[in-house]
Amino acid sequence: MAARAVVLCSGGVDSTTTMAIAREMGFEVYALTFDYGQRHRWEIEAARRAAAALGAVRHQIARIDLTAAGGFGGSALVGEGEVPRRRTADEIASGIPATYVPARNLIFLAFATAWAEIVGANDVFIGVTAVDYSGYPDCRSEFIEAFERAARLATRTGVEGGAALRIQTPVIGMSKSAIIRKGLELGVDFSLTHSCYAPDERGRACGECDACRLRLRGFREAGVEDTVEYVGRDRTR
Repeated sequence: MAARAVVLCSGGVDSTTTMAIAREMGFEVYALTFDYGQRHRWEIEAARRAAAALGAVRHQIARIDLTAAGGFGGSALVGEGEVPRRRTADEIASGIPATYVPARNLIFLAFATAWAEIVGANDVFIGVTAVDYSGYPDCRSEFIEAFERAARLATRTGVEGGAALRIQTPVIGMSKSAIIRKGLELGVDFSLTHSCYAPDERGRACGECDACRLRLRGFREAGVEDTVEYVGRDRTR
């Protein structure tokens, strides 16, 4: 029987390619998506599509409220302040942006670790990348390594001497264009994905936020067309 893996699935380029890599490695995929009150909720539907297309055994949507109304907040992604637009590559790579959700990957990985114990998975995949860096401290390898050590101390499997939990980050050292090429090699249909932080009411990407700019540059450098719909903008720019 194939080994199981929990794969964090946001519906974007990086997490969808990560899911395809986990499948290529022979894992049964248990996809995990979070509905945390994010303003770009189209990503949840994209995650559903990606998990179905890549044959996830199960797709779990965990609902947690990180909005200000839920007592948290602190990010433009949960409706506090404006999503940055039209920033240059240097601006995107400098400092922690307003779209940073406090400790988001720490929270997500804690949930994923718990679910991995429940479903009998020793591997958790997360599509963090530190190359086309967007300023998020919880996307760095130092954080992932520290979390893995802590998770092994905090779980029954780790204490009882079972197989050690592994946090797998297969795209962490890849550029966006390399991730796109890898996804295409594995049959990923990127038209099913969603990256935009500020889509319109129809779910069309704005083309101006940091996520759109990184995505567009990645497709351009990969030499392929981005087939998702943008609001009145040339997808190749």
